[in-house]
Amino acid sequence: MQPEPASPTRRPLRPARRRPPSRTVLRSLAAALLVAGLAAGLPAAPAAAQAGAETVIGVSAEPIPVPDAIRAQGVPAIPETAVADLLPYENLRSASFQDWHPSERRMLIRTRFGEASQLHEVAQPLGARRQLTFYDERVTGGAYRPDAPSQVGFGLDEGGAENYQIFLLDRTTGDVVRQSDGVHRYQSVVFSNAGGLVAYVSNARNEVDFDLYVARPGDPASERRVVELTGAWYPTDWSDDDTKIALLHYISASSSFLHVVDVASGAMRAITPADPPEPVFYGGADFAPDGRSVYTVTDRGGEFQRLVRIDLATGEHTVLTGDVDWDVESFDLSDDGKMIAFFVNEDGFARARVRDTATGAALPAPDLPLGTAYGLDFRPGSHEVAFTLSWARSSSDAYSWDVDAKKLTRWTESEIGGLPESAFVEPELVRFPTFDEVAPGERRTIPAFVYRPDPTRHAPPWPVYVDIHGGPESQERPSFQGTNNYLPSELGVVLVYPNVRGSSGYGKSYLALDNARLREDSVKDVGALLDWIAAQPDLDERRVMVGGGSYGGYMVLASMTFYDDRLCCGFDYVGISSFVTFLENTKGYRQDLRRVEYGDETDPEMRKFLHEISPLGRMHEVTKPMLVAQGANDPRVPLSEAEQVVAALRANDTPVWYIVAEDEGHGFAKKSNADYLRAVWIEFVKAHLLAPVVEHVDVQVQGGQ
Repeated sequence: MQPEPASPTRRPLRPARRRPPSRTVLRSLAAALLVAGLAAGLPAAPAAAQAGAETVIGVSAEPIPVPDAIRAQGVPAIPETAVADLLPYENLRSASFQDWHPSERRMLIRTRFGEASQLHEVAQPLGARRQLTFYDERVTGGAYRPDAPSQVGFGLDEGGAENYQIFLLDRTTGDVVRQSDGVHRYQSVVFSNAGGLVAYVSNARNEVDFDLYVARPGDPASERRVVELTGAWYPTDWSDDDTKIALLHYISASSSFLHVVDVASGAMRAITPADPPEPVFYGGADFAPDGRSVYTVTDRGGEFQRLVRIDLATGEHTVLTGDVDWDVESFDLSDDGKMIAFFVNEDGFARARVRDTATGAALPAPDLPLGTAYGLDFRPGSHEVAFTLSWARSSSDAYSWDVDAKKLTRWTESEIGGLPESAFVEPELVRFPTFDEVAPGERRTIPAFVYRPDPTRHAPPWPVYVDIHGGPESQERPSFQGTNNYLPSELGVVLVYPNVRGSSGYGKSYLALDNARLREDSVKDVGALLDWIAAQPDLDERRVMVGGGSYGGYMVLASMTFYDDRLCCGFDYVGISSFVTFLENTKGYRQDLRRVEYGDETDPEMRKFLHEISPLGRMHEVTKPMLVAQGANDPRVPLSEAEQVVAALRANDTPVWYIVAEDEGHGFAKKSNADYLRAVWIEFVKAHLLAPVVEHVDVQVQGGQ
């Protein structure tokens, strides 16, 4: 489950040539915020497994403690024995590639060995992980300083408020310098190629608009505003001579523009058309070594994002992947400019490709498991490219591909809680028909990933958990499901992840199908999914639960109002309950971005419409139990969205379990909080999804009243 986009960057701090390449990466940071929470919070061990739980060392029948930062209402006490069998699934780890060392074959990764993810260094493939940062708050990314690799820059998110701060660690002295002001939001940090400067954007001037700054690393007083900007902007790359910076102006998931800024003067010019006849999306920019062109991905002139080269003198676009009918994402150019590596999002699956930039010829590329991958980055001065890979039976880990040697190398092997790979179910990609036609007699189909239990362990028909992603311009991908694997493996529950209309990855026309007054058409897709579930002999249509986070939380609440009679319960995680109050109360730097997607609540007619489609006004229609979880410091979907929906449910006497984490934001990132949410999730699912179905029987009484 994924929330709406925070930034078009995966790592808030990175060296030059690490750009935001696609809509997928636009949402990836947001997705990471929820991984520790929702992908974590899952159902209870079956009764047979619980029966022996008291024999587990250190496990008692005492209630699990409620973390100090958690406020729980309507939640029962949960004995340790009820969650003992979940422990292996709770202790899964993952690792993500962050940066190559400038002169040695070693890398920075991000992984968790404590309360939150931190930076580690790996000196060789599958070598020991040496931890570099030690905070209770999550580190959001990191990079070596190119000219002084003993210094490492990193970003930190304090309390989940997403006012990202920048720090510089000197590993020779142990000193850490805060580069930012400690108050405002700093993002898209990029070291210059020579390493003497760092570029970033911040909303420090007025808390709304993101201006471009440069400074000397470790010297906050040297900060200089290069150009004052309006709206959301992101530096994506420095030119090789460090005189220019490529800037992305992000309007929405379907509209963005590219500019080049002269670092010395602040002079800025657009390199993409300023007034295209229809919205065009550009995903970052990477300067060619000669500085005469940039590489980017764009849907200009087509349905999908294609890799193109833009001549900076003429603005001419040369399409490099015209033969690919899917989105190109996460690309990187080698230092010598001779080859470019990229991933293609084929129906949700990531396919690796490498091409010769001069001829366009295909070069050797790795044959990867069917999953997801991101973060491509060539090692300086080489043709070895690193990335992060995740698939159904393997957590996220860092890999590299040597194009010349045709060699795939695994750099990290994250722990999977002692569980066998066979405990993790592989998905089936299905398409179910929905309500509208794309041609006479031909109904539109909606893609979904389905994870079914092993029928030799769990006899069908199986109960179903439907997980709806956020964004809304996101896409459910067949990556490692983390703790969610507990559902099919241990409980015999089917996981269904639909990519309802409005999801990315299927072309810009599909992306626009839920915009503005078409919003509830995506909710109708959920109704079509319930029809499909009812038609499957191995699925139990009487036991279906729906869950989702952020915009996915809106989808949960809307689905509960539309289909209360067909759903047995729901989980709203940092979700939108009213578009009007959401737009009024989300952080100021996000308001205009979200109005492009949802509509402008200051317009009377649109405000009326947003009120009509908001679930808050229809909570009286919800009779089935709800679990609601929220971070008190959430800058995107504020606490008030959860508070008002809980109040409405209680006014209707609808059972509701409510959890608020005072030290979290848009998702539970701290392990102690996430573990507690998982335990609550377990009890909720056990009580409301796995409970026996009671059939209604009409009794005829004769001869009386």
